[in-house]
Amino acid sequence: MDEVIEIIRNLKKGIIHPVYFLMGDEPYYIDIISDYIESSILTEEERGFNQMTLYGLDVSIEDVVSNAKRFPMMAEHQVIIVKEAQALSRNIEKLKDYAENPQPSTALVICYKGKTLDKRKALYKALKKTGVVYTSKKVPDYKLADWIHRALTSKGYSIEPKAVQMLADFLGNDLGRVSQELEKLKVIISKEQQITAALVEKNIGISKDFNNFELREAIGERNKVKAHQIVNYFGENPKAHPMVVTVAMIYSFFSQLLQYHGLQDKSKGSVASALRINPFFVKDYALAARNYPMKRISQIISLLRETDLKGKGLGATNIGQGQLLKELLIKIMD
Repeated sequence: MDEVIEIIRNLKKGIIHPVYFLMGDEPYYIDIISDYIESSILTEEERGFNQMTLYGLDVSIEDVVSNAKRFPMMAEHQVIIVKEAQALSRNIEKLKDYAENPQPSTALVICYKGKTLDKRKALYKALKKTGVVYTSKKVPDYKLADWIHRALTSKGYSIEPKAVQMLADFLGNDLGRVSQELEKLKVIISKEQQITAALVEKNIGISKDFNNFELREAIGERNKVKAHQIVNYFGENPKAHPMVVTVAMIYSFFSQLLQYHGLQDKSKGSVASALRINPFFVKDYALAARNYPMKRISQIISLLRETDLKGKGLGATNIGQGQLLKELLIKIMD
């Protein structure tokens, strides 16, 4: 994110590079940069003659270069944006000659989603000398809650830890989707209100009582009644709560518990740093560690692997995902 801020800051200062090669697995940041360039470099009057959007499926590298070499009309710059440029991946190295000697009055923006350039090859080296190369990376699952928290607090909103975790668990690390849902909250909720689990439930459609966060908490507390209620709800709503996601969450939880047992320093700060969790939840892990000794956790992790395979059709036939989850829960909390 810091790189994105720096690129946009330079653009605001009028520092415009001839080529922006935006690549990587996370389309969200690529779209932020390309959208800013699309809306900000030229005035509305200048765009008619000097701004063009091309699509990788419809053009060749030669077409891109030909357009990029044109001179602007009655403006200092022209903007050429190539969307879905990953469709040109087979011939992308042909862009090398242009990258070595780009047209200074052109801002060529290449949106190369889901792929990256080979840093050993000539194109990458040329782009690093004459333009901007940005690699957009997926936010790891363990950092998503922090990303959501910062995205809201940076705009003056406050949110309780449980609500953050609910959003992270439910939305996953598709930042485009996460951003859309956060925008909904910003429209509905004033900055004077704290975003709570109840508000998330009402406005995003996540049940504050039946979700992976609550299931993790119930398992950690060995609250069998609550855990079975949640799993029964998941079984009745399998599309909203796919088993593979739930099993992965439980696996991650017990992996963290195993790590917790191995820590010498179990102070709040040390645990939060080692387990990559919000300090608010350290007490939940301390309680769960008392309920599940290290040897038991090792057995549970084996059970989870076995259930994951059954959920994918290996070693189990005609067993619904809801039933598999119920059987898993009984074995874990036995």
